[in-house]
Amino acid sequence: MLGTLGLWALLPATVQAPPSRRTCVFFEAPGVRGSTKTLGKLLDAGPGPPRGIRCLYSHCCFGIWNLTQDRAQVEMQGCRDSDEPGCESPHCDPSPRAHPSPVSTLFTCSCGTDFCNANYSHLPPPGSPGTPASQGPQAVPGESIWMAQVLLGLFLFLLLLLSSIIVALLQRKACRVQGGPEPEPEPEPEPDSGRNWSAELPELPELCFSQVIREGDHTVVWAGQLQGKLVAIKAFPLKAVAQFQAERALYELPGLQHDHIVRFITASRGGPGPLPCGPLLVLELHPKGSLCHYLIQHTSDWESSLRMALSLAQGLAFLHEERWQDGQYKPGIAHRDLSSQNVLIRDDGSCAIGDLGLALVLPGLAQPPTWAPTQPRGPAAIMEAGTQRYMAPELLDKTLDLQDWGTALRRADVYSLALLLWEILSRCADLYPAAHPPSNWPMRQNWVAAPPPVNCGPWQRREGVPTSHPPGAASPQTLVA
Repeated sequence: MLGTLGLWALLPATVQAPPSRRTCVFFEAPGVRGSTKTLGKLLDAGPGPPRGIRCLYSHCCFGIWNLTQDRAQVEMQGCRDSDEPGCESPHCDPSPRAHPSPVSTLFTCSCGTDFCNANYSHLPPPGSPGTPASQGPQAVPGESIWMAQVLLGLFLFLLLLLSSIIVALLQRKACRVQGGPEPEPEPEPEPDSGRNWSAELPELPELCFSQVIREGDHTVVWAGQLQGKLVAIKAFPLKAVAQFQAERALYELPGLQHDHIVRFITASRGGPGPLPCGPLLVLELHPKGSLCHYLIQHTSDWESSLRMALSLAQGLAFLHEERWQDGQYKPGIAHRDLSSQNVLIRDDGSCAIGDLGLALVLPGLAQPPTWAPTQPRGPAAIMEAGTQRYMAPELLDKTLDLQDWGTALRRADVYSLALLLWEILSRCADLYPAAHPPSNWPMRQNWVAAPPPVNCGPWQRREGVPTSHPPGAASPQTLVA
């Protein structure tokens, strides 16, 4: 199969994309979880593979091969979401990235010319560490017949393309002769821009809304019931459909199940009472509430503090990790809004990270199965972050490393994690050997909350005031109000 995919490199220049758009080979093996077809516009080259794809967001192609001792098999080929280091290579030079099984190795490449991902230019030498002994794809019976069918399909495609160009030129010439305006080119539609969100979301008559437990700028979180079980319902207004789609796509990524990540149950549509019907996310409910409110109302011993801190670190490490497990690929994810308001307390006293509204899929081996706009399209989208007082300095002063923004966003999340650990330890009674933590924590006269006026989080010192006491925020009464 790899040998036949290499025929794309022989296509004449007439079918290649203009310099502003890269054209790559597109292929996805049966059973592969995830799809990259939304990163470009598929070119119809016949009833079967291979096909071409015209990239929308980058000038970079990629390929993934699974090499075993018996044969080399292509897993995925297509467009990358952004131009990354390695994309400047004119040829596909694969390098090992993962071991889905003891006898196989996944190799991936990135390259920056049309159809450069049709085949690899070389394989690692025999005996390389972690490299299978096979040095290329094995011949497949009947391959010559299939090759002839591919050539015939390509010929028909060229014929159709040339006919379309000739018709377009004749129409433009006719418009000029008649003195009328030239037809404006139709803009390429955004991927799935016409998707009807309400048509694909079921209504759940058994879903009941009880009371509002949190209200943000664009969403309202309700406590409710679904089939007799307590759930949290995150309701989005109609103007925030894109935000709903992005967050839902992240929750539905394969392999995103972890004890310390809030569990996604389903997506639906509806609303409480007479309010307009909008998209909904139904999530696991933790009645103890957020880490912020829990720390205001409780102190903890050393063991309980460590349980909260360790669970937070485990949840964030899982989000950041790129992994293959049981045939499912989970990309690395940056949370970008890690705060004590977005961390919930479980029944066993550990933490669960929630609110993936600003989370971002990080560059990696492949792309997640999503049509939502979770990939950044420029520096401004990468710099976007959540609660200001938890943001790392490089985000506040716009000095984030955009050359390696995946690593930079992971480090920014760790900065936010450190502030959460500080909040937890500030309420640990065992760290105050002479007395208990202040009874009016976190309200201290020597400290004021930093803007914006959110009632939890790290606090700034007032000018000229001593720093002998732990910082605080607004009082519990203010939170209730």
